[in-house]
Amino acid sequence: MSRTLLRRIKPLHNAKPNSSPFLPFKPHIKRLVDEVCEIIRTQNQWEETLETRLSEEEVVVSDIAHLVFDRIREAELGLKFFDWVTQRPYGSSLDGHAYSSLLKLLAKSRVFTEIESVLESMRIEDLSPTPEALDAIIRAYSDSGLVDKALEIYKFVLRTYGSLPSALACNSLLNVLTKDGRIEIARRVFDEMVERREDGCVDNYSTCIMVRGLCKEGKVEDARKLIEDRFGEGCIPNVVFYNTLIDGYCRKGDIERAYCLFKELKLKGFLPAVETYGAMINGFCKGGSFEAIDRLMMEMNARGLNVNLRIYNNVIDAQCRHGCMVKAMEFVRKMIDSDCEPDIVTYNTLIYHSCRTGKVWEAEQILEQATRKGLVPNKLSYTPLMQVYCRQREFIRASEILVKITERGDDPDVVTYGVLVHGLVATGELDVALEIRDKMANRGVLPDAAIYNVLMNGFCKKGRLPVARQLLAEMLDHNVLPDAFVYATLVDGFIRNGDLTEAKKCFELSTEKRMDPGVVGYNTMIKGYCKFGMMKDAVSCINRMIERHLSPDEFTYSTMIDGYVKQDDLDGALTMFSQMVKRKCKPNVVTYTSLINGFCRKGDSCGAQNVFREMKSRGLVPNVVTYSILIGNFCKEGKLIKAASFFEQMLLSKCIPNDVTFHYLVNGFLTDGYCMIYKTGNRSCEHKTSTFLDVFGKMTSDGWVPMVAAYSSILVCLCLYGMLKTALQLRDKMVSKGCISEPVSFAALMHGVCLEAKSKEWKNIICCDLNEQELHVAVKYSLILDQHLPKGVVSDASRILQTLVEDYRSHLKEVNDLKV
Repeated sequence: MSRTLLRRIKPLHNAKPNSSPFLPFKPHIKRLVDEVCEIIRTQNQWEETLETRLSEEEVVVSDIAHLVFDRIREAELGLKFFDWVTQRPYGSSLDGHAYSSLLKLLAKSRVFTEIESVLESMRIEDLSPTPEALDAIIRAYSDSGLVDKALEIYKFVLRTYGSLPSALACNSLLNVLTKDGRIEIARRVFDEMVERREDGCVDNYSTCIMVRGLCKEGKVEDARKLIEDRFGEGCIPNVVFYNTLIDGYCRKGDIERAYCLFKELKLKGFLPAVETYGAMINGFCKGGSFEAIDRLMMEMNARGLNVNLRIYNNVIDAQCRHGCMVKAMEFVRKMIDSDCEPDIVTYNTLIYHSCRTGKVWEAEQILEQATRKGLVPNKLSYTPLMQVYCRQREFIRASEILVKITERGDDPDVVTYGVLVHGLVATGELDVALEIRDKMANRGVLPDAAIYNVLMNGFCKKGRLPVARQLLAEMLDHNVLPDAFVYATLVDGFIRNGDLTEAKKCFELSTEKRMDPGVVGYNTMIKGYCKFGMMKDAVSCINRMIERHLSPDEFTYSTMIDGYVKQDDLDGALTMFSQMVKRKCKPNVVTYTSLINGFCRKGDSCGAQNVFREMKSRGLVPNVVTYSILIGNFCKEGKLIKAASFFEQMLLSKCIPNDVTFHYLVNGFLTDGYCMIYKTGNRSCEHKTSTFLDVFGKMTSDGWVPMVAAYSSILVCLCLYGMLKTALQLRDKMVSKGCISEPVSFAALMHGVCLEAKSKEWKNIICCDLNEQELHVAVKYSLILDQHLPKGVVSDASRILQTLVEDYRSHLKEVNDLKV
């Protein structure tokens, strides 16, 4: 209903006087009204019969119209009667009470178009609905989720009659406002209800709705204060309020306060209900406190309360999320023993978590078990299987899932198809994904913007931009409105493929269509300008963002800083960094790494180290790119001790190096390694504690070439710092490059295996093809590595190697004895 129409409806006290007063509601009038309703309901040509019957009783139809509307149950019949009464060539017009009775009938049937029409007729007749009718309309709109309409009527009642609607209507409005997340408006309505509490506008249910709404928004303290304002300080009047607050704290993750309330509830003599225990158990589920959950469930059993299906399902889900799949399976059996049969939600939870951990065979067995129990699998049962099949590139099996869903009469929806399309795109099967898109259309399921976005993203990344353009055209043809993410995907695709002109066209098109590109859209365009060195255009783009009240984020500034650095404009990068800090946007690892790169490119390693220290002081953890840039710069400047020191810092921080890191180190030590070892004054404190430098120095002095020595030193460090997997991968690359030092590598890997407590199974991890001389070399280097083990750590590597030497000698002696 329009606000204009509401303003034009006048209050009831201004209504036109009736043509005749109401007839007293006498028994014969009641019988007549019942008879009229029966005639309307059962006869096709009821109009003539009604005229005759009312004439016989000498009753004016307008006098009993409100009673007829009150008695008729079907809105359609009420409207027919209304049309007949209002269109008769003679007789009195209906009054406000009759109209109001009709409005209550229409509200009960949720016939909103007709409600609007009747209100318009009342306006023309200069009549107003009764407060009771408006109450009914507010409740109808609220219960149907039409929040704005309900709010309009509420404000109209308040403005026109100077009073609030009934508690029932206000509660309906409060309920829909809190469910819709409009907590501030709900609070204003509630406060108005409290101010007029003498009119009976507010009750305990009103307070409970408001408390539940605040708790849902995480404002549990506000909810508690509201209760105290209403009932007195420290007073929580009943178990319902306790349940709501406990559930609010648990949802917020504040299990400590929830448990305090739980104990307080029992101390006050209230008996916790199943809902109370359910809320507490759900809170403990989030933290994985399964011992506490067991205690609460035992307490429930002791009090004769049955643990319901919802509680069991929450606990099973929590066990799965915390990696306790075996316990979850046992819990299902316990659940069945307690005469609580699992439902499809239980099995769907187990299927989802089995698929998430890659145990697809287990998920299939669980699905089969659910089917045997007579449960009907749904889309949530099949979707996780479809996802894992796609990850395993078993696309035929994933497609068969669609067939199964269809066979069970549960038509796949856009979400189900979306999972399959997303999985296919993620594994690079773009053309198969297009075929699935075609099947969707054939079955009458139109792809949404999300599916088109996934497809376009996949084709853009593969450089197949014509297909991405075609998909956009198809979207528009099917009236699927592209969102900001779709345009951002296309812009990014053009930029990746070096076509900045098309990227700009696409970006401008989105703004021309009055679509807000959002921070993501602007960031994509800024990245493009920076990639092509067009820093002025990038700055202009940031200014446009700010003009549109969009705040540049850390990605925006980091991209700009990186752009300036790549243009060798360190001053520009530092200026942008200052702006970032001034706008209270926190720099991240990428930001600092770009600045470090800027100082390194300028040859200012001191500046780079200062930025590195500031970064760490702010609690940020450097990543592989950060360390690799610094190591590369030190190697370039011939500061190999620094390079080795930062490499070992990197490993100590559990940051896994990559091929770029290895390349910088090997090249640096290949070029300047000999000079570093023999140059006087180089034996600094850093060198004394450096595993890398000690191994490299020993190997080169033993005659190994610098490249082999450098690779071997890296391998040793990886093993001693607990990165055996990376060390094994590097060893394979060393073999392929012919840069392997078998004895040193074997000693290093043996230490790596032993430090991971796998000394008994070392033969399954590394193989030994060393002769006696090589084994002696391995022992020699193993003893050196023992000196670099962390304090208190013991490795069996040297002992195992000594045993291998002795075994080799024994074997050799046996062979020689046989020859004799």
